[in-house]
Amino acid sequence: MNSSQKEALKHRLLKLAELKSTGAPADLAFRFEISERSVKRIVKEIRDEGIDIRYSQTYRSYVTEKDFQ
Repeated sequence: MNSSQKEALKHRLLKLAELKSTGAPADLAFRFEISERSVKRIVKEIRDEGIDIRYSQTYRSYVTEKDFQ
């Protein structure tokens, strides 16, 4: 995966997180056609960029900071 593809996935993941519709990491990996480990690596990179994103059991989705439960 090149850097432009990774940036596109980060953007898609953040948009889905805003909508609370990423699903579990395994679901997201299936949707993006990448491994679950790659999903977690991308989430870590997003966090390293200063964006607070977490997995919410309530929504069964990654969410951004304003939606934490």
